[in-house]
Amino acid sequence: MIRLAALVLGLTVAGCSSQAADRAGQRRTPEATALPRVVSINPCVDAVLMQIAEPKQIAAISHYSQDPRATSIPLDQALRFVATSGTAEEVVALAPDIVIAGSHVAPSTISALHRMNIPLIQIGVPESIDESNAQVRTIAAAIRQPARGETLVARIDNAVRAASASSAAPPGALIWQGGGLVPGDGTLASELLRVTGYRNLSADYGLKQWDVLPLEHLVARPPRVLLSVGAHDRSDRMLGHPVLAGLKQRIAVHRYPEKLLHCGGPTIIEAVGHLAQIRRSL
Repeated sequence: MIRLAALVLGLTVAGCSSQAADRAGQRRTPEATALPRVVSINPCVDAVLMQIAEPKQIAAISHYSQDPRATSIPLDQALRFVATSGTAEEVVALAPDIVIAGSHVAPSTISALHRMNIPLIQIGVPESIDESNAQVRTIAAAIRQPARGETLVARIDNAVRAASASSAAPPGALIWQGGGLVPGDGTLASELLRVTGYRNLSADYGLKQWDVLPLEHLVARPPRVLLSVGAHDRSDRMLGHPVLAGLKQRIAVHRYPEKLLHCGGPTIIEAVGHLAQIRRSL
């Protein structure tokens, strides 16, 4: 049975590879090679592609972008594209010129792409605005849209400048997720807090780059501003805790959409605008 299953899997992948090769051969005409077709298996990359790629270049996006709880792009926009879960069979069958992914890719997918000579570009989680801008340029160069990449970088930089604020005594703030997870120094979220006029208090609690702050410690020494990420109901024990309602009488508690926390690129524009609006309301 094991040998039979292996044979069936081998024939399936071989069939996908043959079809992909045929489609790749069909694409290699002078007209079609002008702009490469790309499969993205990362929702943060999806957000960048929506800004800089021609729609016909996008062979597929990540299935996360079609999940209302995880998407970093408008859902109606995401639903216009094919989505995959990033498996080798799905990706190879689309015969892309390039695959762009996050830091973690299944070994089977990497192996299949290597056999098909399809370049794989991996984009990590940016830890600063500069690193995020560099990633935008990397993606733009890969899909042969460098000018659009520079336009997006300029929009991000302009948004950061417009949202920037300085103060001799910036209000202390924490971004606090369900379960108590806090982004600390050395994260993109922390830099966005700083440029929009806050002081990230994570280090004051002795927290590392990404660390957990128990609810008891938060209540004992609350920040001036608490930016809470997640569902504020009984489905999340931490964020739905009654003590948070009591904190609102002492500090400013605001929602921080989860989609603004994990991606750089164009997400920065919305994130700094959201933080600046809260800052002005204090």
